[in-house]
Amino acid sequence: MHIAVLGTGGVGHAFAGAFHKLGHDVIMGARTSDNPKALEWAAASGGRAGSFAEAVDGADAVILAVAGEHAASALGAAGAALDGKVVLDITNWLDFSGGFPPKVVVPEEGSLGAHLQAKFPQAKFVKTLNTMNNAVMVEPGLVPGGHTVFLSGDHEDAKSLARRLLAELGWADDDVLDLGGIETANGPEQFIHLWLRVQMARRDKNIQIRLVTD
Repeated sequence: MHIAVLGTGGVGHAFAGAFHKLGHDVIMGARTSDNPKALEWAAASGGRAGSFAEAVDGADAVILAVAGEHAASALGAAGAALDGKVVLDITNWLDFSGGFPPKVVVPEEGSLGAHLQAKFPQAKFVKTLNTMNNAVMVEPGLVPGGHTVFLSGDHEDAKSLARRLLAELGWADDDVLDLGGIETANGPEQFIHLWLRVQMARRDKNIQIRLVTD
């Protein structure tokens, strides 16, 4: 599968590395095709690097791994290449202007996921994996026992592909909970408030949410 990872930070490197090891054709996208971090990753891994548009073009799945405040501009830079693409939105839009912990920015659509789907209706967005750090995203076994990862999106085929990719990363199907349409992305995005407080209290970043029912 051709997978585009948009973003050259820690999250982007985590996903690019994980999917490359799984045997996928991975291209790390950046604003310019000569981005040093992307080129360095490609040279070290044997993967590929390119601009956002070059990465998205021909991709079977797009992993949106930029900071939340840059999500719309990164996708906009992909242009027409975004048409019909499945985009896994793993981002949170955080405002650090008041210090730490940050505030969650809530667009008028109710969530960043819904905002991006409204802004780029030609793509198929799935909000997922944003309730944990990037290490746990690609290696769920770092947190012992089953724990829950959420899906929000309007397109069933896109969510099916997301489930497939999650399974490849090690997520058990029973631990994947489909919340419904993209409007449900507001819940997982707001969870970051609690996640940060628990992280601060426990002094441990490898924490996750587990849904327990009778």
